[in-house]
Amino acid sequence: MQTRATPATAAPLERFNTAPADEAARTLLACLHSHAWARRLTAHRPYPDLPALLAAADEASYDLSPADLTEALTAETLPALPEDTYAAAHTALSAATAAYESRFGHVFVISLDGLSPDETLNHVLAAIRSRLSNDPDEERLVAAEELRHLARTRLTNTLGDAGL
Repeated sequence: MQTRATPATAAPLERFNTAPADEAARTLLACLHSHAWARRLTAHRPYPDLPALLAAADEASYDLSPADLTEALTAETLPALPEDTYAAAHTALSAATAAYESRFGHVFVISLDGLSPDETLNHVLAAIRSRLSNDPDEERLVAAEELRHLARTRLTNTLGDAGL
């Protein structure tokens, strides 16, 4: 059953659905840098609404191969700290992320949805400390889940703004 999209969400999703495949893929790659993921979502257009696109994105995320996951992780960057964060906090974060990258071979990824800027640093540091105890296979699963959350947020933000 197709539902009517609200005017605020119809235009970006319509533009995404009707955009040339390479343009749609570029939009998707900005959300999760996996060419296989982007191709799959592009090929299954049109999406009747944002929840349908997010469900398809989730499904495609779960199906990422190890190489696809590596491709996506390679393109990620560390979360930004608030501008007024003390230098000591930057040093602590740098040390923690260096330990993480040394252990797992990729950048630390985490979804910070729902956190205030004041909570970001403590949450990131606690998560790194906790996840450093994971074995590499377990951590790849955790990182993949974090990437899925990041992709959902980025898709929602991209299609909720000016769109393509």
